Amino acid sequence: MFFTQRSTVGLDIGSGYLKVVQLKDTKGGYELELFDMVPLPPELIVDGSIIDSLRLSDALKELARKARIKTKDVVISIAGHSSVIIKRVSLPDMSEEELSESIKFEAEQYIPFDIDDVNLDFQILGPKEEPGQMDVILVAVKKDIINEYLSVVKEAGFNCQIVDVNSFALENIYEVNYEIEPGKNIALINIGASTINMNILKGGISVFTRDSAVGSNLHTEVLQREFNLTFDVAERLKRNEPVENISPQDSLSVMDLASEEIIGEVNRSLEYFHEEINEVILSGGCALIKDFPKILAEKIGVETKIMQPFKNIRIPKKFDMSYIEEMAPIAAIAAGLALRRPGDR
Repeated sequence: MFFTQRSTVGLDIGSGYLKVVQLKDTKGGYELELFDMVPLPPELIVDGSIIDSLRLSDALKELARKARIKTKDVVISIAGHSSVIIKRVSLPDMSEEELSESIKFEAEQYIPFDIDDVNLDFQILGPKEEPGQMDVILVAVKKDIINEYLSVVKEAGFNCQIVDVNSFALENIYEVNYEIEPGKNIALINIGASTINMNILKGGISVFTRDSAVGSNLHTEVLQREFNLTFDVAERLKRNEPVENISPQDSLSVMDLASEEIIGEVNRSLEYFHEEINEVILSGGCALIKDFPKILAEKIGVETKIMQPFKNIRIPKKFDMSYIEEMAPIAAIAAGLALRRPGDR
């Protein structure tokens, strides 16, 4: 008897939107089963911490109804520079079993939190050039942050199968849709409402990750201030929708100020990585802002492309293709999470 693995739902709990993607395993690839999203009120999630769990749980229930999510099994991810630590470290050669047993001891010197306050995981990347050493990615996430998310997800009626990290979800969806180019440094940059997630791949292997607490809420805030708007109206203006008495040209020039600040943060992160970047693949809400990808490419001097998370994924006719194409950059992390299956590494 052959049993296909039941697909899980990738649930990206961002600070601006909740996004859900479900992918079905098919012969030779994946097929899109579900893609939907709902906006979140501001200030429910701040720098990766849940501020109002009740309203977030209600929003998750609304998403479940709107998207008609059938399965209860979900994969979520965590981000935030104050709660997630990712380090690439060099350790003595050992097996995965041996490292599982000694991970707490090995990680203590690299993690700036009390080791008992974090959940640890690792991935062995392979041997280093020096004999007897290996490259390992260490991940530590504060337990209280994970528990916050798990209890909200459970309260909304879901079973969380896996907790991932945003930057690795980006890497997973990149691998499905793009050719790995040996020797090339590709920066995967997801700019959401309040966070930038960066994962730099060298020949397809993660060599640098960084989260920053800056995002496209800056665009909304400058529009609110300049034109004396509510949050919702400023969001519409940001999405290039018409707003009475404000010309698109005026709003774009105001938003340029916020773009400068966001791009400055991207630049600072890239400077921590002391090698040339060959290409940027941009995802998240900022990828949808008019001219932002072009301004980013000009300011950092690197060719910038918009992430296509469904490029190699079959999309059935029931979906509105123009909507999928327009919103695809926002779905990158949710799609990366939807690739995960219980028990995989």
